[in-house]
Amino acid sequence: MASQPVLQFTGKSIYCAQADAHIDPWIPVDRAIITHAHSDHARWGSKHYLAHKDSEAILRLRLGPDISLQTVEYGEKFVINGVVFSLHPAGHIIGSAQVRVEYKGEVWVASGDYKLEDDGFAAPFEPVKCNVFITESTFGLPIYKWQPQQEIFSEIDNWFAQNKQEDKASILMGYSLGKMQRILKGIQLPDGPIYAHGAIYILNERLREAGHDLPELTLVTKETDKKLFRGSLVLAPPSVDSSTWISKFNPYSLGYCSGWMALRGAKNRRAVDQGFILSDHVDWPDLNTAVIESGAEKVYVTHGYTSIYSRWLNENGIEAGEVTTMYGNEEETEDRATGEGPEAEGIENNKDISPVPDDPDLKLS
Repeated sequence: MASQPVLQFTGKSIYCAQADAHIDPWIPVDRAIITHAHSDHARWGSKHYLAHKDSEAILRLRLGPDISLQTVEYGEKFVINGVVFSLHPAGHIIGSAQVRVEYKGEVWVASGDYKLEDDGFAAPFEPVKCNVFITESTFGLPIYKWQPQQEIFSEIDNWFAQNKQEDKASILMGYSLGKMQRILKGIQLPDGPIYAHGAIYILNERLREAGHDLPELTLVTKETDKKLFRGSLVLAPPSVDSSTWISKFNPYSLGYCSGWMALRGAKNRRAVDQGFILSDHVDWPDLNTAVIESGAEKVYVTHGYTSIYSRWLNENGIEAGEVTTMYGNEEETEDRATGEGPEAEGIENNKDISPVPDDPDLKLS
């Protein structure tokens, strides 16, 4: 075993001292290994970046076209000062990766953000055996148990069909990177054009230019004839429901895709007409599955319900500790202005909430 931890939590990143490399640093560093292209994990200013090749188009869009960026395939090993690294599918969004780090026979895996359900666009999650597993816990409570995604896509299809019959625009909100590509791959695409807010349109175009199979979208502009929106599907980021941008679509029905729709009151606080419970993070059963399949002797729990989930693991025979990081999650970041997410429900790290589920199948045994 290594004389010092293979990875350390330094207050600015998940750090490998032997390699002098940082995983998802939140301040500029010399060498940054990036799990995925969401803004809380891929930040501007580092000297050199390394990520999976499918992250390149969005990283260059968000961090600058001239960043120093090395890309690798899943499973491709690269060695820095005796430390063996490799990236493995996380299933979160396109290009998302778990980072496997091996030194002197000890293996750590940093999960980044992940989900186990195959969304048909991102490479599906693959469990990676390790001694120590660093996991997110964005939805690390038993109340979060997702329905199969095809059921949610069918709900969206039915909602859109009803709105079209009533000659309304269907404005569907969701995070621009990850959620929208998953939706476009899962729903029945309408016969006519699919309209999109600029934030979604440009991401979609960059991914299409990079060779990814996505439908063409039509950018919403000031010049677009408002009559064309009647009966159409319009894709938008969550921020639009508090802006004047949305008024041009009257009459419309407003839908929102997010894991936070599982929280009581979230739909009403946003004043949406239809909430769809769809998240790109693991729910409670899959979180436990991922931990078990890692075979880890110790688990570190990052952003989300860190104290609740680490306590649950310790009570069920897996050594665990919580870690403070600067990662949020893309849905939570979008939702803070509208008072959604765990803190709004008063349950973030609430010691009085028992994390023990009623479902005996979820026991870590």
